[in-house]
Amino acid sequence: MSLIEEIDYGTPRSKSETMVTLTIDGNQVTVPEGTSIMRAAMDAGHQIPKLCATDMVDAFGSCRLCVVEIEGRAGTPASCTTPAMNGLVVHTQSERLKKLRKGVMELYISDHPLDCLTCGANGDCELQDMAGAVGLRDVRYGYEGENHVFAKSHGEINAAWMPKDESNPYFTYDPSKCIVCSRCVRACEEVQGTFALTISGRGFDSRVSPGMSESFLGSECVSCGACVQACPTATLTEKSVIEIGQPEHSVVTTCAYCGVGCTFKAEMRGEEVVRMVPYKDGKANRGHSCVKGRFAWGYTNHKERILNPMIRERIEDPWREVSWDEAFSFAATKMRGIQKKYGRDAIGGITSSRCTNEETYLVQKLIRAGFGNNNVDTCARVCHSPTGYGLSQTFGTSAGTQDFDSVEDTDVAVIIGANPASAHPVFASRLKKRLRQGAKLIVIDPRRTEMVESPHVKALHLPLMPGTNVAVVTALAHVIVTEGLADEAFVRERCDWSEFEEWAAFVAQPKHSPEATAILTGVDPKDLREAARIYATGGNGAIYYGLGVTEHSQGSTTVIAIANLAMATGNIGRPGVGVNPLRGQNNVQGSCDMGSFPHELPGYRHISGDAVRDQFEALWNVKLNPEPGLRIPNMFDAAIEGSFMGIYVQGEDILQSDPNTKHVVAALSAMECVIVHDLFLNETANYAHVFLPGSSFLEKDGTFTNAERRIQRVRKVMSPKNGMADWEVTIALAKAMGLEMNYSHPSEIMDEIAALTPTFAGVSYAKLDELGSVQWPCNEKAPEGTPVMHIGGFVRGKGKFIVTEYVATDERTGPRFPLLLTTGRILSQYNVGAQTRRTENVVWHAEDRLEIHPHDAEQRGVRDGDWVRLQSRAGETTLRAEITDRVSPGVVYTTFHHPDTQANVITTDFSDWATNCPEYKVTAVQISPSNGPSDWQKSYDEQARHSRRIAPAEAAE
Repeated sequence: MSLIEEIDYGTPRSKSETMVTLTIDGNQVTVPEGTSIMRAAMDAGHQIPKLCATDMVDAFGSCRLCVVEIEGRAGTPASCTTPAMNGLVVHTQSERLKKLRKGVMELYISDHPLDCLTCGANGDCELQDMAGAVGLRDVRYGYEGENHVFAKSHGEINAAWMPKDESNPYFTYDPSKCIVCSRCVRACEEVQGTFALTISGRGFDSRVSPGMSESFLGSECVSCGACVQACPTATLTEKSVIEIGQPEHSVVTTCAYCGVGCTFKAEMRGEEVVRMVPYKDGKANRGHSCVKGRFAWGYTNHKERILNPMIRERIEDPWREVSWDEAFSFAATKMRGIQKKYGRDAIGGITSSRCTNEETYLVQKLIRAGFGNNNVDTCARVCHSPTGYGLSQTFGTSAGTQDFDSVEDTDVAVIIGANPASAHPVFASRLKKRLRQGAKLIVIDPRRTEMVESPHVKALHLPLMPGTNVAVVTALAHVIVTEGLADEAFVRERCDWSEFEEWAAFVAQPKHSPEATAILTGVDPKDLREAARIYATGGNGAIYYGLGVTEHSQGSTTVIAIANLAMATGNIGRPGVGVNPLRGQNNVQGSCDMGSFPHELPGYRHISGDAVRDQFEALWNVKLNPEPGLRIPNMFDAAIEGSFMGIYVQGEDILQSDPNTKHVVAALSAMECVIVHDLFLNETANYAHVFLPGSSFLEKDGTFTNAERRIQRVRKVMSPKNGMADWEVTIALAKAMGLEMNYSHPSEIMDEIAALTPTFAGVSYAKLDELGSVQWPCNEKAPEGTPVMHIGGFVRGKGKFIVTEYVATDERTGPRFPLLLTTGRILSQYNVGAQTRRTENVVWHAEDRLEIHPHDAEQRGVRDGDWVRLQSRAGETTLRAEITDRVSPGVVYTTFHHPDTQANVITTDFSDWATNCPEYKVTAVQISPSNGPSDWQKSYDEQARHSRRIAPAEAAE
């Protein structure tokens, strides 16, 4: 193995379909119109020296190293800013050019430290490379004049020198090595869209400045790593590279955080990760990253990671480390004993949205074929199950319609109940880039998220009251229908016309107008009408939504309403449009695809179908139960009733992530065997009897499927620290339960998935290695996958309009609980925080805070930073207050990343009518001052510490 070297063409690729031909160094080159001479030369195999140019950002033309000669033109233009044109004759090397380049390089080196042997970039320095490329052998200019290199000059303090900034936990900024090429500044602006960096000063006094000469940690920098990746010197360098040294080989793999599914190069020394570098050929991220994927992988080596299997008879006992065989035998004996005592349906399992497709497939196979029932569910139950229901009903598929590249053709983006800047930051950067190019943005959210206003972006914000999504989307439809803005031709061709007429008559009723619904929604009718007109008439309209849509009692209804809106305006079936759920976890789409719901086999086919079941029974050589099993909430209820007594939980922390924590505690406490398969002793493990240590994404092979249905390889870069990959653990547990599953590699599991799942029929590891990734459906009709769904027609045939009546949630405010709590995520943390809390990301978010409007805070005597008691009908907790106008009066907001807070002790059992997805986003609460953690938090913490005791290993005789 060796390092995977990616070609840097110097300037971005032109999308023009018109071609031009020119001659470079005697060779004819044909390139798209708008291509720079630098890129055209690189296409022809001629690398022109450069320092300020890189193909991730637009041409800048400041370093003057890439100068060329063009016959018939005077001077020496920069090749990065000069476009290729028909008939040009270009020379990239001549005596004049050599002298110019050497002179430029001399000036750079005259104000640069010559500590190359001890420099962190030694072996990976473009300045060093370019000095060699131009033939620089000596520098006529010494350090006698002004310089930025030394702290002292001529025995006096050098005012031009600046100390190294090491405030960021992941990288350093050494101003003495900066050549002011502006690549970092441009990457921050053009790629990330944060505009945190600038060039301060002029001439010799120019320098890169985070904000107003702040530290990197204290500035608006979001630590995405784009600046570090762009830097051609050691000015910006990963601390891991400084500590470990330059990597010697790399492996392409997929990030294990959010549903964007960024592709990375894991750059290694032996089995040690040196750094994770975003891969430019990754079709989801196109070479960009966020702080989590780029830097927050240190949890894989955290001291709290459990590497040995453990068992105990009672949850009050300390854990006892045992061999794998003993753990499997103990678990299987417990589970079989439960079935013998309580019946076949008394056990079940929960698959993981953080594990691979192959591992998820094996868990549901174990439950159906080994346990003999269909009591399998997944975390999508509590996040995007309404997406599966709503989109399957209207379009015929349970997934988003577009690829992420589609956003480049979007004219109007509507974000409903999502905050991509925090939860899907790489996609947010791509979207913001399109917005800076002129696309319009509508944000429908109770909170003024980071997407509402960012540099050069101003959205039309509809701050609705939590729980009124259906009323708002129906009001948008009202405007579109009553003002004649629907795309009648599209509807007549692609949809059921009679159903459309019924729906149109429904939404046209006066009670659904923006004016009539404003009393419910709190949205200004003028703004809502403007939003509807923009979406319907503004060109390609794309809707992106998140958990603020699905985690409601009418989550499925809102998804259907969104689909209705897209169909009515013809915004389906081409690039730039669509309905796009932003999936929360790295493989939540894949866990659904793999048959993790109790009523569906892989490929979303109902378990009751005889023909479908026959296929699985023939290949698995077992008889399957035709009856759907229990959903997660049903499992909890049945456990408390005494009929569901054993559960296998792979890679999910149901105690921290599921609603009404006290109810979950009661359910887990009632069970006789809880098996937790994870990296750490999570909150669920406090009530477990068996702990099977898991393997991280760096330690196994497999595939993830991201939010755009993109199936990507996960490649092992190091041996499993626990000794077994997760797929091997499940196979061994199945064997102990009496079910033989014979696979020697995850590729064989994928072959079985492809044989049984029509949408995956064309998927294989060989194809993924060849193409990089594919989007399902991938089959005979679409051998290379399907980037955009429903082109020319819907999967179900005709698109189905469904009437969406607004029904207010049963969770109401009142005198005791006058405020509405809604929840969300923050950029630096992920889900329940099990991974990110064990990295340096805690520097940005050390605790969950409660956002409260200044008016509500003043009424309650709450100051910023005060401890407050957050109380609902379900329970109470305490946390610190953050006073902000990001939330409206009457609304409070918090995150759920820290178990110390246990925000879900507040949330209730109300759920979506179709899927049981919990109503996390609407909880009636009261806020009052507090002196610190509540009694419940103290008792919970005491129980957790007691439960996590590990008995010392017995001395060998």
